[in-house]
Amino acid sequence: MSGGRAASAVPGLRRELGTLESYAALLGILIGAGIFKVTSESWVLTGPSVILAHAVLAIPVLATSVAYSVFLSTPLGTEPGGEYTHISRTLGSGIAFVGAWLKIISYVGALAYLALAFSDYLLALLPDAQGAAFVRLAIALASLVLFFLVHALGVRWFGRTQLGMVALLGVSLAVLILPGLFAIDPANYRPFFRGGVRGFAAALPPLFFAYAGFESLAQTAGEVRDSRARLPGIFLRGIAGTAVLYVLLSVVAFGVLPGPRLQASSAPMAEVGARYLHTGAAWFVTLGAVMAIATSLNATMLVPSRLALVLVRDGLAPRWLGAISRATGTPVRGLALTLAIASALLVSGQVSLALGIAVVALVVLYFLHSLALLVLPRRDPALFRSAAASIPLWVQRTAGVVSMLAMAALLLLQGVSDVLVLREKPFAVRVATHSLTALELMLAWCLVGAGMYGLARRQAAAAAPRTAPQPAE
Repeated sequence: MSGGRAASAVPGLRRELGTLESYAALLGILIGAGIFKVTSESWVLTGPSVILAHAVLAIPVLATSVAYSVFLSTPLGTEPGGEYTHISRTLGSGIAFVGAWLKIISYVGALAYLALAFSDYLLALLPDAQGAAFVRLAIALASLVLFFLVHALGVRWFGRTQLGMVALLGVSLAVLILPGLFAIDPANYRPFFRGGVRGFAAALPPLFFAYAGFESLAQTAGEVRDSRARLPGIFLRGIAGTAVLYVLLSVVAFGVLPGPRLQASSAPMAEVGARYLHTGAAWFVTLGAVMAIATSLNATMLVPSRLALVLVRDGLAPRWLGAISRATGTPVRGLALTLAIASALLVSGQVSLALGIAVVALVVLYFLHSLALLVLPRRDPALFRSAAASIPLWVQRTAGVVSMLAMAALLLLQGVSDVLVLREKPFAVRVATHSLTALELMLAWCLVGAGMYGLARRQAAAAAPRTAPQPAE
């Protein structure tokens, strides 16, 4: 697979992404709203110990990435199905479908959220711009259309755009971090654990949003050259490097700006840079924040349409959704549907209906994916033997157990938090304030997904006799 137009495992897709573009896709989706928005918002729960929380969360995320590295080094690593395909080969298509369905909903919600975050930072970059609600919404919608067009032109343009934005982001991070280390006021770190042990634990699930989405790189497997050889190492090295950046950025942010001010800011990292950088450099840091969220937008736009391709292949989604443009090699219809739903969430103000399950849905998916790794040798020995990743079996098993325990703990923490909300707020209040719990939203979306799966299976069974090949006369 050396040529830019080498065939993909999914007919119509083109293998036009290389190593640099793959790193850019991973880093872009990680270094986005997670660090530039959620970090400052978590100060309310635990204070500056957000720094420690980022380091703690890196351990289970790296453990979870081991499962992706192993599966991507098998023949499954040549197609964009990601964890849907991996789980369906080990735990069954029903569980895999519901997981993929929840992931699609989560990513569409995250796409709408990122568009709003992009708008906030862009307005901070343009001090004379009016920040009225309709202006914010218009910029958010325009950003969705822009990245839809980038993807519609072809995956090569996605890669080039992502690489350019990540390069700008890298320079801006260096400008923010290096001088920021010398502008820290240690008093800003006190008290380090603002909410005690309970607050620190409560901050872990929302902070996990910073890491959630790393697995989206698996959806590019059908469009990356030599994906089985390249992607496993990119997963491990890219996540480890991102974790270091998260810690450094948090050290600077909480050391330079008092927590209340950081939490109240709509563009916190831009305000941090303004404290110790000259006007031009501070403006460039704000540009970097815009690039960070733009790279997340770009990578997030890709995922739902690629998952739809493998669902169509397995007869679990309408065939028209899997159409791939001959001119550009991209699933334009799937991309257009992604754009339409994310835009509808923005206009209706119902982003929380999809975003509310994002972290929980992905945590459940990571739990199932690590479980799939542990049962792979018994459920599919041939696939297990085909894995080319040079990861010792004991490391695989340890990583799988660590990941499952960590994901279970995150689910427990989120569950406890949701139960408290259920006790304190009546259902009518939760609906009126757009604050339905993740448990409620997960249950609702799981029921919808299970219904869709059952309907698709019945339709496939009904169509089978009509499409079965006739015996030769």
